[in-house]
Amino acid sequence: MSDRELNFAREILGSRSYRDVPDDEVLREAERLLGDWMSGEARMERPKLYDHYALLLLSLTRQVRALESRVSELEAVRGPQ
Repeated sequence: MSDRELNFAREILGSRSYRDVPDDEVLREAERLLGDWMSGEARMERPKLYDHYALLLLSLTRQVRALESRVSELEAVRGPQ
């Protein structure tokens, strides 16, 4: 474990805007970083970690909306039961 504290969003975004990072990449990197943090393998800037949950929540919200849309389409094709 490094003594350096990682900035959650900066580790995911790099120098890109949040609009330029695909949701699947945000989710994959967030899972990796949070797993490392929970296991003690990485240290996070705690105030920043809480501030940047918005990045993860936005990606999760988009994924949920996409899944809801797909389920609705499948239900419409299947018709009433």
